[in-house]
Amino acid sequence: MNIYVGNLSPETTEDDLRQAFEAFGQVVSVKLLRNRVTGESNRIGFVGMPVSDEAQTAISELNGKNLQGNAIKVEEGKRKISHSIDQGKQEGFDSGGGRDDRGNRDRRDRYDRGGRGDRERRDSSDRGGRGGRRY
Repeated sequence: MNIYVGNLSPETTEDDLRQAFEAFGQVVSVKLLRNRVTGESNRIGFVGMPVSDEAQTAISELNGKNLQGNAIKVEEGKRKISHSIDQGKQEGFDSGGGRDDRGNRDRRDRYDRGGRGDRERRDSSDRGGRGGRRY
C-alpha cells in the first residue's frame, strides 16, 4: 500500500520517515518530494508498505502525531487512473492536485477566473481582438 504523508518538517529525512513507519511493519520504499530547482523539501512524502493491515495501523496511529515539531497528515495514497495517452508510463499515485492526467487545469478554474470562453462578460467596447482601442 502506498501511504501519503503531508505537513512534514523541512528537516525531515527519508530515514526519519522510514523509522517512524517501521514501528508498524515492513517498509519497502520511502520518497520525499523535493523542489527540482532548489532541492528543498516540498514537505510531502510517500511510504510503501506491502502488508495492508500494517499500513492501515500505521495510518491510524501516525495521523496527527508530532514528527520533528509538525503534526503530520497520514492517509492512503490515491491511485492515478491510467488512460490510453499514458500507456508507456507506469501507474503512479496522486494527491489530488487539481489538474487532469495531461497536466491541464480543471476547466472550472479557467471559467471561474474569467478566461477564454467567458463570452458574456465582454462589454461593448471590447472588439474581441488583441490590444485596446485604436486612436
